[in-house]
Amino acid sequence: MSLPGQGTDPRPIALGLGCDRGTPASTIVRAIDEALTACRASLADVRAVASIDLKADEVGLLHVAATNGWQIRFYAVSELARVDVPNPSETVRRYTGTPSVSEAAALLAAGAGRNDLLIEKHKAQGLDGRNATVSIARIAQ
Repeated sequence: MSLPGQGTDPRPIALGLGCDRGTPASTIVRAIDEALTACRASLADVRAVASIDLKADEVGLLHVAATNGWQIRFYAVSELARVDVPNPSETVRRYTGTPSVSEAAALLAAGAGRNDLLIEKHKAQGLDGRNATVSIARIAQ
């Protein structure tokens, strides 16, 4: 991982996080680390973190946020559903009511549009089969 300011874009970033129910923190951490590496950013570049309000009690997600000193903004399904994203998913819509969690949450948290997504949708699967998804957006200036 690069040091802050050594990435391709020095602006701060927002993470949009999604996960299966009961996903361990270790899977979420791995997904975040892989996504940050892919866009040449670091944890120090993260200024906003967001997810869907259905995950407000998700233990692994809350643990990752607490460990990193992040406050997570949880968006309502109706807010996420209004965001134009490049990779809507009918599977996500079936389970959550919105076609996007991570991409939409990243864009809302960043106050940005779809062209500001650095990582559209990075998925990691744990040994237990549970998935974590991370999207990263540049925070609008």
